[in-house]
Order: sequence, then C-alpha cells, then structure tokens
Amino acid sequence: MSQVDSVCPARREVVRLFGMRLEALQELSDSLHFPRYAAMQMAEWLYHRKVASTDDMLNLSKVRRAQLQEVAEVGVAAPADVQVSADGARKYLFPASPGGFVETVFIPDGERATACISSQVGCRMGCAFCMTGRQRFTGNLSSGDILNQLRSLPEYEALTNVVYMGMGEPFDNLDAVLESIEVLTAPWGFGMAARRITVSTAGVIPGMEEFLRRTRCHLAVSLHNPFDNERAAMMPVQHKYPISEVVRTLRRYDFSDYRRLSFEYIVFDGLNDTPRHADALAALLKGLPCRINLIRFHAIEGSAFRGAPEERMLDFQRRLQSHGLQVTIRHSRGEDIMAACGMLSTLKNNVQ
Repeated sequence: MSQVDSVCPARREVVRLFGMRLEALQELSDSLHFPRYAAMQMAEWLYHRKVASTDDMLNLSKVRRAQLQEVAEVGVAAPADVQVSADGARKYLFPASPGGFVETVFIPDGERATACISSQVGCRMGCAFCMTGRQRFTGNLSSGDILNQLRSLPEYEALTNVVYMGMGEPFDNLDAVLESIEVLTAPWGFGMAARRITVSTAGVIPGMEEFLRRTRCHLAVSLHNPFDNERAAMMPVQHKYPISEVVRTLRRYDFSDYRRLSFEYIVFDGLNDTPRHADALAALLKGLPCRINLIRFHAIEGSAFRGAPEERMLDFQRRLQSHGLQVTIRHSRGEDIMAACGMLSTLKNNVQ
C-alpha cells in the first residue's frame, strides 16, 4: 500500500506530511485533485520554509488548504527536554510516533556542528556495552520522526553534518532511513550534500548493501573486535553477520573522496586492546581504503566493561599505524550528560 492510499477525504484519516518524499506528496496531491505542481509547493513549505501548519502554505489557495487540513498535518514536534554538557554538547529528548522518546545530540566544534540522530526507539542488536541495547526495542522511527530531530533542533541553522549514530541500528529500519536520506539530500528537500552525512551500522549486510547502492553518504561500521568468537560475545549481530563477511562485502564497493568508509573501535581494558588484536585488525582490513576511529569506553551503570588506559590506547594506535592504517582517537563529547558514544537511552526519563 502506498503512503497515501488511505488519505481520501471521505475517510478523514490524517497523514503526516513532514518526512514524505516528493513522490508521496504527488500521490497525495493527485488524490485531492490538486494541480501537479502543488506537490512541489508543499515540499517547498515543508523543507525549505519549515512551516508548522498547512495553514501557512500560502501559495495554496484557501480552499485547497482547507482540503489539505482535513486529511493531513505537518507533524513536527519540539524537543521535550534538553541537557547541556560542560563541553558545550547538548542532548535533546524528542517524542517518537511509535511511543516513547528518542535522544538526539548536538555537538558544536568550531566551524563544524554535528547532529547525532536516532533511527529507532531502543535497539534489537543487544550489544553488551551499549545503553541503548539494554533498553531493548520499542519501535522504528518514521522518516518524519528521524528528520524532526533535525528540523526541530534549536541549532538547526548551524548544522554542517549529520550522523545516524544515535539510538538504534539504522539498517534495521532501512526503508525509513533511506527515505529520510532522500528528503535530506534532494534539491526539493533539505538539499544537504551526501558527504555531510554518515550512517553507522553494526554490520547488517543486506541493509548496508542497499544503502551503498542507493546513496553516496559515508559509512561507519562498528567493529570493536577482529576475532569472531570474541566479537560474538560482545555483539550478537556477529552470529548472523560475521565481521569477516562484512569486510568481504565492503571490498566489492568503491570508497573514495566522495564516500568514506570508517570502522569504529571501542577500546576495552584487557578485552580487545592487545598487540594480537591490533595485528588481527590490520590483517582484516588490509588493502581496504578506510580509517579507524578508536573510541574511549564510557562507563555505564552496572557494566563490567572498563576502558583501556590512555597509554594503551596510544600504543594500540601506533601499532595499527605501523601497518599503514589511518587511525584517530576520537575525542569524547557530552559524557557528563550521558550523551557520549554508547550512552544514549530513554529508560530513566520521567516523561515516558
């Protein structure tokens, strides 16, 4: 069933306009017997002029606005809460249509300003070191829910980059994520360059391949351990999509200046921080154009994991670099407000 099959005026069912692709807006326009150009007018109001109500779409006639209001709403929502870190990062709480809330992080960094957005309420991946994984899965976000985290961000006008690295596994919600990327990058949508967007995955191969075929956005893969049995103990996704198979799949695709590939590697004390791990990681990625981001583990309540000491992280970086790999240690932001990597969760929010 198409996105607008159920919007005929007789049934008075209300659909959410925000997040719709141009094709869906055209279907809606046709169902209401609007002229074909009305879909582009709606897109202009939704994504360029950022209206909150169909009443504000002033180049639609008053009669057409009234027809549209009977079956549709814009459907944007302001954040319900905000926390501000000592380092300037801000964590916002947004309502989500599956029920509950998701967290979004705004990270200012000189001339760069990044929004870290969520794609699901909770997550099915169950990674042992991640607060979102502990929350379990409640529901998928719609394209509108995903994009609302940008559109309704108070700092929206300052944004330069978007990363799908918040709550959830983006390729476990593939259709909505790809739809949101289309709206985000299309000239009739937000018009953001694909090189400004990065999507992170734990290695869900079918979704990853579809993403690589259909977009030019950057890809980040959560790796965290090069050994199959050790990674499986940390990341259940390994049982279905082994990291060796993920890497073999990636070797079939082109990565260059327009689309980068990176691997995220949280460095745990005594678990994945030895020379043996560094050498195996280098062997796994040999010849693949990529960068490795080493990430400090951010302690979460009740977790037995510990972050590796700083000197060991530096040793790990140097050993990887000796193999010719491009390696950086990512600077953590927002840890004091539980906004850093692996810390997002809405379990304890009183508004739920």
